[in-house]
This record gives sequence, C-alpha cells and structure tokens, in this order.
Amino acid sequence: MESLQTKVLVVGGGTGGTAAALQCARNGVATILVSEFPWLGGMLTAAGVAAPDGNELQAWQTGLWGAFLRELQWRHQQDGLDHSWVSMFTFDPRIGAQIFADWVKAEKNLTWIAGQVPLEVKRQGDRLTGVRFKNYQIAADIILDGTELGDVLALGDVPHRWGWDWSENFQEPSAPAMSNEMTAMYPVQSPTWVFYLQKHGLQPSPGHGDFSIFQGAWEKYGLDAFMNYGGLPKGQYMINWPLAGNDYGLGGDRLLDPQQRLDFYREAQAHSLAFADYIYQESGREYGLAPDVFPHGLQGGSFALMPYFRESRRLIGTETLTEQQILPNGTVALLPLNAAGEVQAIIVGNYANDHHYPGFEFPLAPKSIPWGGRWTGTPFTIPYTALYSATVENCLACEKNIAVSHMANGATRLQPLVLNIGQAAGQAAALAIQNQCGPKDLDVRAIQEKLLTDPFAPAAVIPLYNLAWDHPEWLQWQRFYLDHPDQYPDNGLCNCEPLVSRPTPQAKAHNGEIFPTGDRTFVITFPDYPDPLQVVTLDFSLHQWLENLHTPKKIQAIGRVNSAAPWFVLEGLA
Repeated sequence: MESLQTKVLVVGGGTGGTAAALQCARNGVATILVSEFPWLGGMLTAAGVAAPDGNELQAWQTGLWGAFLRELQWRHQQDGLDHSWVSMFTFDPRIGAQIFADWVKAEKNLTWIAGQVPLEVKRQGDRLTGVRFKNYQIAADIILDGTELGDVLALGDVPHRWGWDWSENFQEPSAPAMSNEMTAMYPVQSPTWVFYLQKHGLQPSPGHGDFSIFQGAWEKYGLDAFMNYGGLPKGQYMINWPLAGNDYGLGGDRLLDPQQRLDFYREAQAHSLAFADYIYQESGREYGLAPDVFPHGLQGGSFALMPYFRESRRLIGTETLTEQQILPNGTVALLPLNAAGEVQAIIVGNYANDHHYPGFEFPLAPKSIPWGGRWTGTPFTIPYTALYSATVENCLACEKNIAVSHMANGATRLQPLVLNIGQAAGQAAALAIQNQCGPKDLDVRAIQEKLLTDPFAPAAVIPLYNLAWDHPEWLQWQRFYLDHPDQYPDNGLCNCEPLVSRPTPQAKAHNGEIFPTGDRTFVITFPDYPDPLQVVTLDFSLHQWLENLHTPKKIQAIGRVNSAAPWFVLEGLA
C-alpha cells in the first residue's frame, strides 16, 4: 500500500467531486482526487445522464456548469445539443468524460487516482486525518466527500441523515406526517440504471419473465416521443424513464451496506435489462442496445457504469436547507441571511422539486412558472452552512450529500447544480488551506468574491433572471445585492440594461411567422419546415419580447430547430 500526503483530498470522482478537485487545484492547492471509475463526472457521464436537468436559462449558466456547457457547444459537439425534449442540452457521455479528464490533466496541482473506493476513514478527535483505499493510504488536511452515497460521512462517523424527514422535523409543506406504504417501500428516492438504445441495435438477452410492470410505459406519448425523451447525438437514446420504466428503489436501505449494495445493483440492472427487452419486443425489434458507449460496461457497453443515484446520506451541518427555503417568494426564493443580515448564498439552482417513487403519486408544493414559452423552475440558493459539518472540523460535502432535507433534495440533486456545489466546496477548501483555518471559520463573503471573479468559470451567487452570464453588468449587480440584500426584488429582476446573449454556433437565421397560442405559449412556421414548431427561449430579453407578442408577426428568427421536441429555440431577432 502506497502512503500519500496532500493538502486536500477529494473522495469520489462524480459530478461534485470532480468540480471540487478542479476548483481547489486551480487555486494553487495540492489536491488528490480519487475516483471509483475510469470516467470522471458521475451523473453526467458514468451514470449515463447526459441529458442534464435545471440551470437551463442563460442567467443560470454560470460557474463550472456554464463552462462545461460552452465547452460542449463551442468546441466538442459541433452538431449541437438539441436532440431530446427532457433537456435543453444532450451530449455524448464519452465527450463529457473526456472534457473532465482533460481539465483534470491540465492542472499541475491535481493528482487523479482511479479505480479506488474508500474502505476506512481515519479520525482523531473532531478531525478526519486520512482515508484508506485498497492500494493507497492518503493523509490530508481537509477531506471532501464526493461519493455518490456519502460513504465518507459514514466511514468517518460524521453526523448525517438518511431517508425521510417527517413534517414535524422541519415543518415542510410537502413532507408526510408519518410513515406510510410509499415511504416504507422507498426509504430514499429511487435510483435508475440507465442504458442506451439505438435503431437496429443489439438484442437484449432474453428471458426476463413478466413484462406487466412496464405496460403502458409510453402510452401517453407514443413510441417515437418516448424514445426522443432522451435523444442523444448519433441516433442514440438515453433510457431514464420514470413512468412504468427503469426506476428501481425496492429495498433502498441496502445501499448503506457495501455488500448488500451489490445485491441491489444486480436487481436494478436486471430490472433495466427487462425494460430494454420490453422496448425491443414492443417496438418490433426496431430499438436495441447501443454497444460500446461505456468502458467495461454491461451488455456490451450499453449500460452505464453505475446507477443514477437521486439521493445520498446527507450531512448534518450547522443549518439544514429545507423545502421552505427553495420555494418562491414571488418568483424567487428568499436569500439566506445570517444573524447579521449578511447573504450566505454561494450556489444558484432552479430545478422544480422532483421526487421518484414508482407506482405512487406524490404531490409537491409548486415551484415552477411559465417562462420563455415553456415551464421552468423558480430559482433558489444554497447557503455555505449546508456544505460543512457541524461537528467535524475539516470535512466538506460536495455532492448530493450536503445538509438538505429529504424534501429539498428533490431540487438540489440535479447535475448542473451539483457541479457548482462542487466548485463552491473546492473553493472553500482552497481558502481554508490558504488561510490556515477550518472551513467553518471562513468569511463567506471571501468565498462569494472568489466565485464571482474566478478567471475560468465565474459563478453567480444571486439569482437574477435578466442578468445573463455574459452581461457586462453581471459582476456589478451580483455584488450590489450582496451588499444590499434588503433591496433584492421578489421578481428576481435587477435594473440592468437589456441585452440579448450571443447566439450559440449552431444558431441560424430563419424567415417565418410567429403566433401566440394562449397560456403564454407560441408557435412559429417556416416555409421550409412542414409543421409549426413550439417556440422556446432561454434568454430574458427574448422572453420579454414573447410576453409582449399578442398578434402574429413575420420575423427573421435566429435560433435552432430541435426536431425531437419538436421546438424552435429562439436566440435572436434580425
């Protein structure tokens, strides 16, 4: 066993762990990143969820999430990201994994070790001192848990929660009062073992028995729309389907035990394989497995390297982010303030609260609004207090394992947000090393300022709908509301000059006629396109233009056609 020493150790090469290690190393701090798989990126790559949810509006495309998105759009995926209707951005996970690998390899202060999982966490008093893996013993001044299930928290006896919180715990509007059939069956949100299909792909191994649990999976949508839900480049399809599909969460408590976890994995894989076979048979053998997508993968590389986990052990921090704090007060959530009235926000998210319990309807307090011709989640922020332990001095969480309630986790668990959680955690770790203090002793404003002025991926900490990442007044207004939180408007709009963001390289000019169709939706017709297309936009100025459109209008529209949705993404007006 090789013994190593570092300033910062990040355990887990998932979405948040990769981001944390990058941010820490880019700040000049010696960092070791240890991953289980040969791919970095977790949910976005190894779990196969190359159709990210949330943080889709221009204003929320900041930080490492924005940098990753633009790397895809401008450098690596020239055919664009418009292939599905579940996400505004879908990509080849092999490309995503390569982007993360290239970023990591470029950092001289970052060492990446793959193929290792934590087996033991060393602790002295209120500090973690190191982590033992199969082939390494690594000591570190600060340790970040970037594992998918919060394994470092458990191994290090760092106080944490697992599973449901009842309404008496945090008085959350959507939390159940007590255990019921659903909560007993699903102690946490159901994971999904994602797999990829393509036309005329490989036949799944037969013999999966009763297909009745999948009956009607796409009845509401039709087969073509079902496949396009997770459409990807090169004619492939991500299957991550919640309706009588491949979510699998029975016996979720087994995930807490390393050996029982393997049994759960086998069952989840078998469930997804049965669904793949069902699709193959019901489509008349049109859709089969897509081979050679994932390295060393199941079923010829068509199955993801790991499950898509929606929930983890969750840190007990000095405060817990609850459902009330992510719900809108107007069209934005309230900013988190400390006793002195200072803003504690370091990450912006917006996804609609989304929970997965197959076979059950679970109503949630609404947090979505019509915007830009479609529905979008209202924004909220995560305070720094959700990232560090209340009792362990040198431990930070940087994945789905932050200090959130079970209910709030439904909105904080998404891939773009977790990338920026990792970035903020890595920034905090770097500052703690540089200031020779514990993470909980940091000045939050120092973290905010470093994130806002990051030379590679500046990250917003204040949600403002009309302040896109490339607006020349972006930094000015971010700082203004940090200094004057009492003036933060409940509509999330600052008094900046209107600006249409630069179009993506895939945008083209189209002559057509646009029509309002009621309920704040719009369609556009083009002479060279057979059917009307729904119009959507991610740009605030164009959203405003659509809101003021009351009669049909002939325009030259700049944007992209997504035939899978089908919709037209409006990026400009000539």
